[in-house]
Amino acid sequence: MLVLGIESSCDETALALVRDGALVDAVLASQADIHALFGGVVPELASREHLRYMGALFDELMRRQNLSPAGIDCVAVSRGPGLLGSLLVGTAFAKGLALGTGCRVVGVNHLMAHLLACGLGQELSFPAIGLLVSGGHTSLYCFRDEVTAEALGRTIDDAAGEAFDKSGKILGLSYPGGRLLDELAKMGTPDPALFPRPYLDNANLDFSFSGLKTAAALAARDRLCGLSWPRPLERTEDAPKELCDLCASFNLAVAETLLAKTRRAFARHPEAKTLLLAGGVAANSLVRAAFQRFMAQMRGRLLVPSPALCTDNAAMVAYAGWVYASRGLGHDLAFETVPRGRAVPDDMVLAEGRAGPAPC
Repeated sequence: MLVLGIESSCDETALALVRDGALVDAVLASQADIHALFGGVVPELASREHLRYMGALFDELMRRQNLSPAGIDCVAVSRGPGLLGSLLVGTAFAKGLALGTGCRVVGVNHLMAHLLACGLGQELSFPAIGLLVSGGHTSLYCFRDEVTAEALGRTIDDAAGEAFDKSGKILGLSYPGGRLLDELAKMGTPDPALFPRPYLDNANLDFSFSGLKTAAALAARDRLCGLSWPRPLERTEDAPKELCDLCASFNLAVAETLLAKTRRAFARHPEAKTLLLAGGVAANSLVRAAFQRFMAQMRGRLLVPSPALCTDNAAMVAYAGWVYASRGLGHDLAFETVPRGRAVPDDMVLAEGRAGPAPC
C-alpha cells in the first residue's frame, strides 16, 4: 500500500510517501526564515505559504518517483491539533485528491503521528508509554497497541518546546531558540540549583513550564548583567561562558522534570516496558541521554525517531496513515479539521462502515 502523507499543522509544508511501512521519499518547504522576522509563527502568513507551496511540492514528489496521482492508494493528512488556517490548506488538498482519484483518506491526529514515527525504521512494541515533547505539546500516553492510547497527562500552560524557544528569545538567541540553546548547553557547566523543577509537588502526570521562562529572565538579569554578545546570537563561538552555563542549567531542569513525570507514569503502568519519545524536544541531546540512561536502568526499550523526524514532517503522517489504513480504518470526506485547544475526535471507521478503535 502506497500512502501519501501531508503535514501543514504549523509552519512546515511537507509531503511524503510511505510504502508498506517504509519511507520512500519526502519533500519539505520550511518557513523558518519568514517567521524569524517576527520572533515566532504568524498564523496568517503560515497558511498563505502552505497554499503557495502545497501543489508545487506534490508535483515535485510525483516527478521524483515517476508516479501519477492514480498510483496513490491512500492519502493521510494532519487534521489537528494545530493552526486552523494552516490545517485547512492540507486537509482541503487531501480531500480534493481523494475525491479526484477515489483513493482512501485518513485524517491523522498530529500528536499520535509524532509518537508513531518511532516505528519508522524500527519495530514498535507494546504496551508502551508515549512522551510527546514539542513546541505546542508536552503529553504522556499509555499505548495498548498502535491505535489505542490513553491520555495520562498534558501541559496545563506552556509546552517544553515553547519554554525552550521563548527562553532562547529572552537570552537573545536566533529563532528558533531551542536548537541553539541545546548547542550552547553542550559547552556549559550546569548548576543544578539554578532553576526549579516545575510542577512536581503533586501526584498527577501533567506538566507546567510557564514559570521557567520567568526564571530564565531573572537568571539572565542576575548572571548575565554587563556581558555582551551579538543579538540575535547565531554562532556558538560568540557566546560567553556564563551564557553557556545558564543554557546548560536550563536544559538540565527541563530534562529532569520530563524524567520525573515519566518515571511516575511507568510506576503506574508496570506492564509497559517501552518508551516512545517524540517531538522536537526529543532531538535535544541532554533529553535523549537522560532517557537512554533511564530506560537502561528500567531494562526496557527506548524508541526515538531520527532527529530529522522529531520535528514536524510528513513521513510521520504517512506512516500513521499506513498503520490505520492497514487495519481498515479511515474517514469519509466529511471529517473535521481540529484547531489547537480542541480534542481530536475518535471518529475513524472501518472500511465497511463499522466504528473502529481510534488513537485517543
